[in-house]
Amino acid sequence: MKYPLVLILILLCTSLWAMQADDPGLPGDDPDLPVDGGVAALLLAGAAYGLRKINQQKNTRR
Repeated sequence: MKYPLVLILILLCTSLWAMQADDPGLPGDDPDLPVDGGVAALLLAGAAYGLRKINQQKNTRR
């Protein structure tokens, strides 16, 4: 039970660091494209899918 909690805390911390505001840049320059929450959602879904597959493999070995 500790492993998923640690994983969730690590993902939460990294997403909070990524959400910190950056310098907006100079007026007139082309703005950088921000990475929105979609990437974080895909990473979270991939981690959940991987954990599910690992648990399924452990259950079939028994």
